[in-house]
Amino acid sequence: MKLYPLKFKPIFKETVWGGNRLKSLLHKNISGDKKVGESWELSAVRGNLSVVSNGYLKGNNIEELIEVYMGELVGEKVYEQFGNEFPLLIKFLDTTETLSLQVHPDDATAAERHHAFGKNEMWYIVAADADAKIALGFGKDSNLGELLEHVEKNTLHEILNLENVKAGDTFYVPAGTLHAIGKNITLAEIQQTSDITYRVYDWGRNEKNRPLHTDLAMDVIDYRAAKNHKVEVKDKSHLIENKYFTTNLLNLSQAAERNLSEHDSFIIYVCTSGEAKITAGGQAEKIAAGETLLIPAALSDVQVAPQGSVTLLEVYIK
Repeated sequence: MKLYPLKFKPIFKETVWGGNRLKSLLHKNISGDKKVGESWELSAVRGNLSVVSNGYLKGNNIEELIEVYMGELVGEKVYEQFGNEFPLLIKFLDTTETLSLQVHPDDATAAERHHAFGKNEMWYIVAADADAKIALGFGKDSNLGELLEHVEKNTLHEILNLENVKAGDTFYVPAGTLHAIGKNITLAEIQQTSDITYRVYDWGRNEKNRPLHTDLAMDVIDYRAAKNHKVEVKDKSHLIENKYFTTNLLNLSQAAERNLSEHDSFIIYVCTSGEAKITAGGQAEKIAAGETLLIPAALSDVQVAPQGSVTLLEVYIK
């Protein structure tokens, strides 16, 4: 059967730091007053496989789709590299408290310790309060001894690189970067398919329920001063390009044609504001703020028709 633009059922994660803007701002179907901190939009993490919510493939999960459609769905080169495991994890996050200070291992360390991929990721800020901040790396070159001393004294803010954030900002967070998302921030996160996180410090919260992984973290942290984490748009739309993912930022008020066939990859559209009709393979799907759409690699000619104006993150593997 012919492939078409695919939507998936979000997977909601209740967290101690979650808020309500996934429901109020991004219109997620969350019942009651649950503190949902994460909405996993497209996931191949074991135990959290995304399930199709539209069309004749409704009810099938992402792994089952790849098993059947292989390179047609993800791209031949992507399939050769990753097999039946979809390589990216797409999320929305919303915070009312600061997340734990954490770090992710790179591919080599994650493979050795966990038989998994590492985690390089990016954040696109959807909304943030005026005083919202994130921590990304160190303000100056540091070392293990200094880090442990400040953990003991609860003075980590003295050595971390703190950045003010506002809607529309983008940050790249490579593996090895000590980081924490501050309170009152809603963001879209694009990352490798990995759920490996080493928690270094949790700001005095109950660590019996949220254990630390200090020993695992210490030899994967990059102790050099942070630089170039904030990403500016280049060539009108280009944000990030590396071996893990390429992301473009599309701010559209008129219809646009997108042909990415040369990259031999699926395309993911993440809508952060507005809405649009996206057509591929002769089939159209609407996408609105808070929604995500997967375009199979075989359908690389895409038409985007904004309904007024729309902001989209366009993601693929180059």
